Amino acid sequence: MAGSQTAGKPLRTKNMADNTVQTIQTADDGNFEAEVLTASNSQPVMVDFWAEWCRPCHMLAPTVAEIAHDYAGKLKVMKLNVDEAMNSAGRYRVQGIPTLLLFKNGQVVEQIVGAVPKEQITKALERHIG
Repeated sequence: MAGSQTAGKPLRTKNMADNTVQTIQTADDGNFEAEVLTASNSQPVMVDFWAEWCRPCHMLAPTVAEIAHDYAGKLKVMKLNVDEAMNSAGRYRVQGIPTLLLFKNGQVVEQIVGAVPKEQITKALERHIG
């Protein structure tokens, strides 16, 4: 199973945070319009809808961080805590988390639900980036 070598280690490490602090930004109800919808007019924006209590969300976090790093300059990556930004989550009918939404030109062009393998996410992204 992929990632089994990390069994027993904390889900969030200093290294992961250090590597992603400049790459992944936080979306909320107040900045969603500017940081996601408007920004998606110039480059695709992927929003990771998550919650602190969601174990699969924590499992997906390192993958989201890798994607942010791999697609730096081609893709903007945002995280949105559904408990803190209920209006944005509701507006896009996010009913299960983790959910990844990819926005282009202010519209959702891809939706991925669940802690899926990185390859599944990159395959979806490749259809819209380039």
